Amino acid sequence: TLELLERTGVQVTHPRARELLHGAGARVAGDRVHIPSWMVEHAVRKAPSRVVLGHRSGERRVFLEKDKYWFGPSVDCVDYLDPLTDERRRFISDDCRVTSTVADALPLYTWVMTIGMADDVPADIADRVIAKQVFTYTEKPLVFCCKDVDSVRDIYQMALLIAGSEEQFHQAPTCVHYSEPISPLLYYDPAVEKILFCAEKGIPLINYPAPQAGSTAPATFAGEIVQGSAESLSGLVLAQLVNPGAPFIYGAFATVMDMRTTVFSYGAPEMSLMVAAMAQMAQHYELPFFGTAGCSDAKFPDAQAAAEAAFSCLASALVGANLIHDAGWLDHGSVASPAYIVLVHEILHMVGQFMPGVLINDETLALDVMDHVGPGGHYLEEDHTYNHFKDVWYSDLFDRT
Repeated sequence: TLELLERTGVQVTHPRARELLHGAGARVAGDRVHIPSWMVEHAVRKAPSRVVLGHRSGERRVFLEKDKYWFGPSVDCVDYLDPLTDERRRFISDDCRVTSTVADALPLYTWVMTIGMADDVPADIADRVIAKQVFTYTEKPLVFCCKDVDSVRDIYQMALLIAGSEEQFHQAPTCVHYSEPISPLLYYDPAVEKILFCAEKGIPLINYPAPQAGSTAPATFAGEIVQGSAESLSGLVLAQLVNPGAPFIYGAFATVMDMRTTVFSYGAPEMSLMVAAMAQMAQHYELPFFGTAGCSDAKFPDAQAAAEAAFSCLASALVGANLIHDAGWLDHGSVASPAYIVLVHEILHMVGQFMPGVLINDETLALDVMDHVGPGGHYLEEDHTYNHFKDVWYSDLFDRT
């Protein structure tokens, strides 16, 4: 990563960003900015290793650090799959009321995203309308993306109104901005402006490229990870130059181009492999990480969708991918499905049962109980059974009849 940033660099056309980077020690040749390794390492050291998000009540709930993991539904689908009719149509603002309410009601989703794009309102205000819907119908922290810095400013003002003041917002931020450089290695001006504004205001920022193996990134997984890491860390350098200690969340949505269809795959096992590798990179850097799981290339919440979600959710939890997004996305990021959001939540119950492992102590080893029951007996009438049978997870959706 360091070699790529210093040798190849990134393209930056934004004048103020180039000036900041050049003034701090980067080599600038036209629009190409070569960032020396010491600048990157210095920025990593200045960035906080922990970012905490809060509920609308001000309570600090989501702790992004080390290998802790927190799942949430995703962002900006263009279509909506109606759970009552199975009709697929454009996502509208009232659909966000439904998806936000569902996400708010399901306890294993600890944060939310805007989930869809409002096709029923003017494009210039659609991102604000959707953010308002989420703020209205859930108390959980919001991760949002939007079209320009004016939108970030307006949505930040909504969050300040909820928090009551900038100081209270910074104690428990209720929103995180999500922005992307363009792969490979390119920053367009609106993305830079959003990085600068978020750093200045102390708004937690996810800088998250989406490299695609074989098209916008090398076809090898290691090469794609290097490029995605460089794209994310170059934004970290800029943010820390603006405001040392600005909250920053690292990562890249690194997946494959399906060469048979050209699809940017959301269900590929290689995606989960690269999520795991980049999560380990984040833990090495001691930076919070933006992970991916719970999504599928399937068109409906069917067997394929369940299989792809189960694999990715377990993989992301095992590696500790921090802020894990995209739960409930279908058709490689095109369709929001409330039914699938609920299905993935059941999978998260299973993941939650698996992750703690097996508790070992005198009570759980149960030697006295086994000695009391003895050979050929049964445990149905034992107090030990009464005390522990609810340790098992019982699904309200899956069939064991």
